[in-house]
This record gives sequence, C-alpha cells and structure tokens, in this order.
Amino acid sequence: MPSSRFLIASNTLTTTAASVTFSSIPATYQDIILQISARADDTGLLLQMTLNSASSTYSNTLLLGNGATASSTRNTGQSYLRAGYVNPSGSTASTFSSGEIYIPKYTSTTDKPMSSIGFTENNATTAYIANYANLWGTSSAITSITLDMAGSSQNFVSGSSFWLYGLKSS
Repeated sequence: MPSSRFLIASNTLTTTAASVTFSSIPATYQDIILQISARADDTGLLLQMTLNSASSTYSNTLLLGNGATASSTRNTGQSYLRAGYVNPSGSTASTFSSGEIYIPKYTSTTDKPMSSIGFTENNATTAYIANYANLWGTSSAITSITLDMAGSSQNFVSGSSFWLYGLKSS
C-alpha cells in the first residue's frame, strides 16, 4: 500500500459553483485520494462524480445510515458515480460535510474500483453517513474528476474545499 501522500491540487471556493473539476491529473502516482469539505445551497444531499467527462459504465453499492436506520441500494448503468452526501442548505448554519474518495490504481488498464464515504454534520436529530463501493467499467486512465450535486439547481457554497492527493510508496 502506498505510504507517502502528495498534494496534486486544491480548490477552496470563494463563490458558489455548480461543479468542481480537477483536470490533467498526472499519471505519476499509484493511487489518488480526493478529500472534500462541502455544503450545498439547496435541499439536495447527493454528491455526484464523473471521470474523464464520461457519462456511462458507472455502478455502485451504497450503505447508508442516518442515526436511526440503515439501508443499502445497488445502481448499475449510471451516467455518474454517487460519491457521498453533502450538507444541504437546511442543515445547521455554517456546517460542512466531510468526505473522502479513494481510487487505487487509477492509471491501470482495467476497470476502476473505488470507495467513497461522506458524512453530513448537523446539530439536529438526523445526520447521514454514506459509504459507496463504486466501479467505473473502463480501461482508460483517470485524467480528470468532476464533482457536482444531484439536481440542476444545486451548487456548492463559498468555503467548500476540495483536495486531490497522489499516493506513492516511499
């Protein structure tokens, strides 16, 4: 397993944004990790991810908990990956969700399995933890990652932050 982490790029929003893209990801690492601290400006929770602007061959399994119940779902043939949950506008003021997406062997010539986890923060009775096992069925190396919120009117708010790291063996 890789043991050294290198910051490839970061983005802290100074205004609302419908999406965040990391492009020209170098092929010099074994694995990549994307860390997220975000909040949405509307009611949606679902964080979406597309790779290399592709809109097919995505599938995932979700394990979801909300403090009272747990559930699981499976999705195949999707046009995006589900990558976590983000605090909606109705959650406690100025709170941001946390998340991480781990993509091993992102340059391999086989399908790309990955995991993601997202936690909403809320000073109320309901908060969520969403854990995804994702798969992108392609032989292409990952060179770009785009994140957005489900729903056409969803945006990330100012202060949302995103960090992309490369991992190497020391």
